[in-house]
Amino acid sequence: MSTRLDTVTSLKVKLGLLVAVSVVAAVLLTLLGSAAHVPALLVLPVSVALALGVTQLLAAGMVAPLRRMTEVTRAMARGDYTGRVRTTATDEVGQLAAAFNRMAEDLATVDRERRDLIATVSHELRTPLTAMTALLENLADGVVPADPDHLRAALDQAERLGRLVDDLLQLSRLEAGVVELDRQDLVLHALVEESVGQVVSAGRAGEFDVVVGEDLVVPGDPARIRQLLVNVLDNAARHAPAGTAVRITAGAGDRGWWLEVADDGGGVAPADRERVFDRFGTDGAGGTGLGLAVARWVAQLHGGTLRFLDPADGQGARLRLQVDHPTSTSAPSSVPIPSSTPEPGMTTTATGPDRPSAPDPGPSTTGGLDALFGRFWPDRGVPSGLRTVGACAAAGLVAGLVLSFTAIGITWALVAIVCGVAALATARRRREPWTLLCAGLALLLVLPTALLDAWWVQSLGLVAATAVFLCGVTGARTMPGILLTGVSWPLASLRGLPWFGRSLRLAGSGSRTPAVVRTAAWSLLGLGVFGTIFASANPVFGSWVDQLVPHLTFNDLVGRAFLACFVFAATLGAAYLALNPSDVEVLGGRRPATLTNRFEWLVPVLVVDAVFIAFIAAQARALVGGRDYIEATTGLTYADFVHQGFGQLTLATALTVLVVWVASRRAGDTRTDRRWLLGSVGLLCGLTLLVVASALRGMAVYQDAYGFTTLRLFVDVFEGWLGFVVLAIMVAGVAGRGSWLPRIALVSGAVALIGLAAINPDAWVAGRNLDRYEATGKLDLSYLQDLSADATPVIAERLPDDVARCVLGLVPWNDMRPETLDDPRAWNLARSRAEGPLTALGLLPAQPGTSYAAGETPPVDECAGVWAAIGE
Repeated sequence: MSTRLDTVTSLKVKLGLLVAVSVVAAVLLTLLGSAAHVPALLVLPVSVALALGVTQLLAAGMVAPLRRMTEVTRAMARGDYTGRVRTTATDEVGQLAAAFNRMAEDLATVDRERRDLIATVSHELRTPLTAMTALLENLADGVVPADPDHLRAALDQAERLGRLVDDLLQLSRLEAGVVELDRQDLVLHALVEESVGQVVSAGRAGEFDVVVGEDLVVPGDPARIRQLLVNVLDNAARHAPAGTAVRITAGAGDRGWWLEVADDGGGVAPADRERVFDRFGTDGAGGTGLGLAVARWVAQLHGGTLRFLDPADGQGARLRLQVDHPTSTSAPSSVPIPSSTPEPGMTTTATGPDRPSAPDPGPSTTGGLDALFGRFWPDRGVPSGLRTVGACAAAGLVAGLVLSFTAIGITWALVAIVCGVAALATARRRREPWTLLCAGLALLLVLPTALLDAWWVQSLGLVAATAVFLCGVTGARTMPGILLTGVSWPLASLRGLPWFGRSLRLAGSGSRTPAVVRTAAWSLLGLGVFGTIFASANPVFGSWVDQLVPHLTFNDLVGRAFLACFVFAATLGAAYLALNPSDVEVLGGRRPATLTNRFEWLVPVLVVDAVFIAFIAAQARALVGGRDYIEATTGLTYADFVHQGFGQLTLATALTVLVVWVASRRAGDTRTDRRWLLGSVGLLCGLTLLVVASALRGMAVYQDAYGFTTLRLFVDVFEGWLGFVVLAIMVAGVAGRGSWLPRIALVSGAVALIGLAAINPDAWVAGRNLDRYEATGKLDLSYLQDLSADATPVIAERLPDDVARCVLGLVPWNDMRPETLDDPRAWNLARSRAEGPLTALGLLPAQPGTSYAAGETPPVDECAGVWAAIGE
């Protein structure tokens, strides 16, 4: 998609298209969900996810060149100039990328020339300096006599060093920038003779046979052409055998003019005919390896070529200069000399022959999201996860196909398990004991969806399972870490977008996956559209469709599509969080500065201790005074008195944990501070346990007086769990293991919820109320009617049939409707167990069309006597 936008030449237009497409896609999806009566809580996250996906799809290619420039710039700072920005965009970003590449090439050239100069100087100066130094040392030490032969040898090395320095300075000056040519008409014969004389006067022995017409006039810069001829003739004379001549011929034609230099020496092998023009391209005959490089540079400066050809008689060397007539495009005024011939796996474009070329890392995966999430959630080089995406897509497909819309049942547990397995399969910490423990607890927490009918137990189980599982894959250890884990899951839909894009690009690079996905998508679309049209146009075809796809309406299809997308996105977020866990402990390791004055934290804790002591004293006075004292003092019955403050005591217990946590973080580290902390906080925890015991006792008294409810049972369990946490704080404080507390609290909370589900709370509460009925003859009928199908077997078994029929007949059995009981996807153990007693009491039809239907009420006169006898 981003490639298709490359033809747009304005970045503003691209951004406008991005916003328009994202908004239109989200609006259309929202309208589709509204038309199909899909819940807004399901439509909203799917629409947001689609908008983010469209943004990622369209914007990834727009900002990829900018991210690549950042990477290449950082590489340049390290001395690597091989990186380039590859893009086909034609907008402002594409133009910037092209200018950036040109700048990179220029910097690479400058860096190469600098390296080449240093390498040339160090390499070529070392040999004559070493030889001359050794000779002078021998002369100074008297090892050899200072005769003309040895002095001449020293002079030869000094002359060689002088020529080398002159060549280096000349080459550096030529390569430093643009050199203007002083073009004029030259008499080539005279220039060749002058060059031959210069070579001979420099001490080069040998004969030169010049066959150049005296009337041959050519255009060129005389200084540069002379420089070329001197280097070429000196090279040929050095290789020509004694007694042979170096032959110089020249001529002109329609294209331009040429000059050839031939000798009868050993020649140049075809494989070396380009190498000798490079630096150090010498064949060991004593040259500096720079003359031919300068000569070729001069030829190119004149718009010509300089190369070795096959000798006419098959022996010796034949060097040809060919200069064409200038065209409308002027010849270059400065041409860089190649430093060396690149070898396989090497590059001379940026860093010279001594540095291997760096592989192109491909599109960048970093960018604005790294700056947004920072060290909280770095992208730790997460590999592309096409299999993970496929597993999450499979989980979403399973949810869309099998999840029951009529009631929570076994398919809910199945989908939750499939989603958990898909997220855990590639988790970074999947082999750690903490992760495996949390995964096991999460599995137990989702089982109530298939075993119990109480919606509040099912909901708490799913929420707790998600929290425990995510804490397991992130490795949360502290309370801030646990809280940040809950925040990380929805944020994963944003943080994982680059990873998701990399995974899809992996599928697109030579893979058949995109083709398969596109084929399946278009096929399903065609099947759905044309199948729906023909089913509505022809009743016979419609009946066939009904037999193949029963009860699948348009609303069902859209709703299940939304559900599949939602589950896919949620599972993918959890999978990315497991694969690349956020640093949820980014705040856990930070401890606020300890207070300088001990009284700043100690006095508040002691004040809270005093309040707790006063409250415990009041509770003790009421306990000693008994019912008469309470009624005379407060005007309340004993049951109302003990129930009145239960919520406040639960809140006080929770706040105690907060007080202990804050005090432990702000107290000093000295031994005296630690003693005061253990004493004051230990006293507070001990008093808190007394408050917990008082609250539980008060709730027990109230339940004996007014009966049990699931809410009272839940707060009992919650208060007991808080008491356990307070006790764990005391033990951890004594043992010095405070870092264990958050995980202990998390695991114990999950275990408490599993235990609550294990006792089947609705059935347990119904049993306790029936115990009270048998003891007192009083029964809260209205409350029994609010219980779920979990309580049905207990009610039907322990009450007389006429009473049980009246009690259960008034229950709003939303989960016991025929369509629910007939839907295998909504199967639930509790509803299955309740079906038999309800059928036996005539509240469910034994066969279709007989007796009462679920939810029907028995005749009022039939139950009037029952209400008068036992109703409260």
